[in-house]
Amino acid sequence: MHRQQTFLYLEIAESIRLLIASGGLAPGEKLLPVRKMAQRWNCTPATAGRAYAILAQEGLVEGHRGGGTRVTRSTLQPEQPVWRWASLINRAEQFLLAAISGGHSPQQAEVALSVAISRWRDTQSSGAPKALASARTRGATLRFAGSNDLLMESLARMLSRHSNGIHLSVEYSGSLGGLMAIARDEADIAGAHLWDEATDSYNVPFVRRLLVGRRLVLLTVAHRSLGLMLPAGNPQGLEQLEELAQPGVVLVNRQPGSGTRVWLDAQLQALDFEPNSIPGYEREELTHLAVARVVGRGEATVGLGIHAAAAAEGLTFVPLTQERYDLVIPDEVWQTPAAQALTEIIRSPGFADAIASLGGYDASETGREERVP
Repeated sequence: MHRQQTFLYLEIAESIRLLIASGGLAPGEKLLPVRKMAQRWNCTPATAGRAYAILAQEGLVEGHRGGGTRVTRSTLQPEQPVWRWASLINRAEQFLLAAISGGHSPQQAEVALSVAISRWRDTQSSGAPKALASARTRGATLRFAGSNDLLMESLARMLSRHSNGIHLSVEYSGSLGGLMAIARDEADIAGAHLWDEATDSYNVPFVRRLLVGRRLVLLTVAHRSLGLMLPAGNPQGLEQLEELAQPGVVLVNRQPGSGTRVWLDAQLQALDFEPNSIPGYEREELTHLAVARVVGRGEATVGLGIHAAAAAEGLTFVPLTQERYDLVIPDEVWQTPAAQALTEIIRSPGFADAIASLGGYDASETGREERVP
């Protein structure tokens, strides 16, 4: 009965939709009465009625007083946009209900979709960062540039959904690239996780050096676990950076200017390693997911990245450090309603759920603000 109430009405609707698309049900043709449809599918009349209601909302069928439910005479063809949209919503609802039936929360399902979208975008990438807008975007759009993080996809969608027309456009250009985009007025907000060796701190020293004289707010998104992403089971038994020099180890790296690359290079220098002596050091990818995918395909045996990216590709993860991921926001942007709406989302219970769903993040300082200077 649980399956009937949760999934069966979608199956009934999809079967009728396919019949209409294939010509098995012609425009104007009458559907089975709800009770007979329920008998055919061995379900309750309410379940069959719910399937009919979905099709009516999509404009595929219509009720006639005394004449039952009939296929709409102006039935959309399968290739038309509205039909495709209705079919897509149906499949998305099936995924959501399956996730909930499997014990996941709606928030976890949403985050899973965000990760899937991020993975798809990575596979479509040409390998070069997208160009940033050269002028300030008009209207209620905040331009983000900076470090790659899976939470940014969720944040952009939550902001768009809950803030009455405010949008976050996301372009990944590395932590240093994000700060320089602010300096050139090509971004409103930068994402950064730059570790400063001299002070053993994140972001503030870099902001002071690169954005001299600017008044800014650093808003913490989360702390996240950075470590080794390895083939499932860790067949080479790698546990620390020193072991990158072992025979057979092949690294896949991040691009210069990314916070991950800054941290790795500092650690290698402290270990007195010659970076170019590590096989694969010169191979660079633009995102954590791209690095994880290279390891997952067997083209490298190790990459440095975040826990969430390793989990998305089914890799083993060995944590090495905890890093702070901040949004760097100029004061003039911070005072705008758009930036305040973004901050409200970051401090909301819904965003906390998104952080918890991904795994490998610490939200204890999420929403904390620090002013520079």
